Amino acid sequence: MTAEYSAHHLQVLEGLEAVRKRPGMYIGSTDSRGLMHCVWEIIDNAVDEALAGFGERIDIVLHADGSVEVRDRARGIPVDVEPRTGLTGVEVVFTKLHAGGKFGGGSYGASGGLHGVGASVVNALSERLDVEVDRGGKTWAMSFRHGEPGVFAGPEPDSAFTPFERSSELRVVGKVARGVTGSRIRYWADRQIFTKDAAFHLDELSQRARQTAFLVPGLEIVVRDERGGADEVDETSYRFDGGISEFVEFLAPDAAVTDTWRLTGAATFTETVPVLQASGAMVPTEVERECHVDVALRWGTGYETVTRSFANIIATPKGGTHQQGFEQGLMKILRTQVEQNARRLKVGNDKLEKDDILAGLTAVLTVRLPEPQFEGQTKEVLGTPAVRQIVTNVVSRELTARFASTKRDDKTQTALLLDKVVAEMKARISARTHKETQRRKNALESSSLPAKLADCRTNDVAESELFIVEGDSALGTAKLARNSEYQALLPIRGKILNVQKASISDMLSNAECAAIIQTIGAGSGRSFDLAGARYGKIILMSDADVDGAHIRTLLLTLFFRYMRPLIEDGRVYAAVPPLHRVIVVNPGSKPNETIYTYSEKELHALLAKLRRSNRRWQEPVQRYKGLGEMDADQLAETTMDRAGRLLRRVQVTDAEAAASVFELLMGSDVAPRREFIVSSSDALDRESIDA
Repeated sequence: MTAEYSAHHLQVLEGLEAVRKRPGMYIGSTDSRGLMHCVWEIIDNAVDEALAGFGERIDIVLHADGSVEVRDRARGIPVDVEPRTGLTGVEVVFTKLHAGGKFGGGSYGASGGLHGVGASVVNALSERLDVEVDRGGKTWAMSFRHGEPGVFAGPEPDSAFTPFERSSELRVVGKVARGVTGSRIRYWADRQIFTKDAAFHLDELSQRARQTAFLVPGLEIVVRDERGGADEVDETSYRFDGGISEFVEFLAPDAAVTDTWRLTGAATFTETVPVLQASGAMVPTEVERECHVDVALRWGTGYETVTRSFANIIATPKGGTHQQGFEQGLMKILRTQVEQNARRLKVGNDKLEKDDILAGLTAVLTVRLPEPQFEGQTKEVLGTPAVRQIVTNVVSRELTARFASTKRDDKTQTALLLDKVVAEMKARISARTHKETQRRKNALESSSLPAKLADCRTNDVAESELFIVEGDSALGTAKLARNSEYQALLPIRGKILNVQKASISDMLSNAECAAIIQTIGAGSGRSFDLAGARYGKIILMSDADVDGAHIRTLLLTLFFRYMRPLIEDGRVYAAVPPLHRVIVVNPGSKPNETIYTYSEKELHALLAKLRRSNRRWQEPVQRYKGLGEMDADQLAETTMDRAGRLLRRVQVTDAEAAASVFELLMGSDVAPRREFIVSSSDALDRESIDA
């Protein structure tokens, strides 16, 4: 570092050099998230073509050599020469920042690509990129290394590379039938740019492909993963002709209160934008835009809110003006309807709040407009101001018509919706009143903790642990095995309520569920406050058998539906008690050795190892059927003592899987359960049935 600072200290980064120097500015990060963002940039260009009415299929291939290929059957990238630069359209698209067909030239009415940097950024951050274009009866090809055009000696990314010196060449490598058009882009991400652990995630790619297929009805997107070799190719095709109505049904986590309603409309607005004149000057010009709004929504029996918003099929996970307008329109109409039906609903002077209306709502909101304003290249927030009022007007008009409808179904469903939002409002007010009352009570006057809780002594939340144990027999052993300074115990009797299909009132009236919620002390549902949780770890300790797994799944479903922030914060764990206890006999006076195993496979491997070493063990090997069979010192050593125990942290995906299994096996919808039983019957081992 030096105090001197003059013009010769300044650097001017030319072209794609700026992208390689500061990739985070363009793709957000250089980990897996940034790597996936590069794929989205190429895919979104193909989807924009489909939105414009060209091409009905997109193929995404993850090759075994680490490259990604995106194929479409659209118009193909232009191959003629762009007059200003003297370069072919292919080279302009892949080497020039802020260049493309989406700056108002008439090629696209509404697209997700706006800044003209997507393809060129991917090229700059690639070790190698190959592009082939079918157009004009020929197949044209070009290759790049770190964004520079040239020729590779072989098909691998590390093949010898010769850059073009005087002029670039768009090669003709084949012929196609006249009228056949499309593009194929294959690239190898530059591992000098991305972190070592950055990887393409098939689940994330499939989720995005499914989402896009919902948003563009009739478009087929095929995801093919060849990374496992020729024998393990994974290929899935997505196509949904029902559009966002099907998307809502797919996303909805609960039983329906209303049908899926579709709210559509369009309006024009004006905005002042700089327009490039023939003279080369940028002149502020007032232009008229048209914004199309399409919303699908439904309310369910739960309290979770699932909303997805999109602008020109680009996901806006952080919302923006369109989402603000949507929520404003809902508030306006539902408040009006509640006021008009105040006597029937018995609401008094209480007012609906946004959370009351959004509880149980599943909605997909899409807007399409030319040149939307996004905040940043990652396009997570829509910023076009005029969209807010347009969306509000469309939602207000369509919902007003729905509430005014004389159709029997519409009248029934709108009445049920009003009952639901008012019930949510009353529950919120009641919960707030209860919390204020509890705060006013002196701790000595009343304790809301269950009598069967064996609490710990520490007040340090981060250090404390709550073990939810199965049955009183396990509780007795666990009391002797625990460290009472920081380990609390709460026994539950048998299997708790299946909250997947039970109402909130049924859940709260269930003694075991209520005891768990009271013990944790942070509330439940929408009123859950993570900061109020009394324990740093919640550990589910059930027997290592089928019933224990069943109880653990029931508990996970309770936490997932009503205390999800605990799981998201990584505070919920499953204890891993051993299955077997092997006492190895040592010769002479040397004490015997005790070894615990946690699966049948591990036991057999241990016994085989002992046989090879000519060592003996006491027969029979003890098989633990439940926690109550263990001595306190054994339970402490294997399951509770921090020095030697094994815990499995529960992720949100684990809880989602538990909830989906319960919805399938114990939910109210019979048809999927019957289909599962019939399709799984062939896999049943009849010898394992205890009958």
